[in-house]
Amino acid sequence: MPVSPFARLDELLEGVEPGGPPIDLTIGEPHHPMPDFLIGGLAEAEELFGKYPPIRGSEEFRVAVRDWLSRRYSTLEELDETHLGIIPLSGTREGLFHVAFSARGRRQDIEHPVILMPNPFYHTYAAAAEASGAEPVFLSAGPVSGFLPDLEAIGEETLTRCVAFYLSSPANPQGAVADEDYLGKAVQLARTYDFILIADECYSEIYTNKPPPGALESAWKTSKSLKNVLVMQSFSKRSNLPGLRAGYCCGDPDFVEEFASFRNVVAPQTPLAVQHVCAKVLSDEAHVEVSRDLYREKFEAADDILAGRFGYSRPEGGFFLWLDVSDFGGSEFAVKTLWKECGVKLLPGRYIARDEMNGTNPGENYVRVAMVQDLATTKDALTRITRTLK
Repeated sequence: MPVSPFARLDELLEGVEPGGPPIDLTIGEPHHPMPDFLIGGLAEAEELFGKYPPIRGSEEFRVAVRDWLSRRYSTLEELDETHLGIIPLSGTREGLFHVAFSARGRRQDIEHPVILMPNPFYHTYAAAAEASGAEPVFLSAGPVSGFLPDLEAIGEETLTRCVAFYLSSPANPQGAVADEDYLGKAVQLARTYDFILIADECYSEIYTNKPPPGALESAWKTSKSLKNVLVMQSFSKRSNLPGLRAGYCCGDPDFVEEFASFRNVVAPQTPLAVQHVCAKVLSDEAHVEVSRDLYREKFEAADDILAGRFGYSRPEGGFFLWLDVSDFGGSEFAVKTLWKECGVKLLPGRYIARDEMNGTNPGENYVRVAMVQDLATTKDALTRITRTLK
């Protein structure tokens, strides 16, 4: 089974003392303010902690998700429960893991199934594929293909064995955004070869300019159907609530029903009080815009501090930087140097990517920087990085 990239990082830096006041930019844990109505919302539903929550979620929660989708994507205004399935999750990570089993289970006719994912990738994708009995297939997502998998390069033999495709947009770690045309092609592949497109859109509400398009929107525009498409969403990133452990998936109602039946046996339920506060969070955009502004300020600082260095350009979405350190010994050497010389801790890109057929690793020469600290701390960290890696 895959090893956590953070466990590998601990091994890399074991025994190495930081060369300055430590700044940790490894984990995508937002440090922006939580919605100020969160605790009050939980208190309103205090008595619900005394009830077992249904696996399919409360009506209040599902209505809030549908309402948010109709506001975020105007073409989805006509969706109802006939067209759209919704399930609350106890954090998106557990949903991303468990969904692989249902995607594998619906295609028992495939003897040697594969699950596609970008490379670099979120480590849960590979763990889910292997645990479900499918072979993970890593699709290169480097600068040549715009940091997204090249859909045209996926072979016919691979597609005929595919049961699921994890697609992240905005991409973690590169911040690339799939446009409507790209998403439309991905949806068409899913329908042609009858696999589930699992669109990980956890970073969809963190962007600099225009909102990224979504997979449900592209699917609905194509055929007035969400068949073969499932979207994963998170409250951790949009609303700075990583400790709430709440998210949801939505999409193809037939598949969502299959997934709900599977989850009803093995998966954690989301407390009803948490669902209540999530509904309130989804109905409020003010706190989301405040958070977006804070990210904009930090990316503006990065524009100044990193200009002309490390192949930097501002990402279209998400809150990571993907910096090229090929001139500084590659990802592991650069990370170790930065920690030892200036106390800034980053994640080696090699740890969130797999070696490809040609022997190269698309993360070998990159480091991931999580822009989750406050503005002053972020400026300090970026300045230390540029001074150390001269």
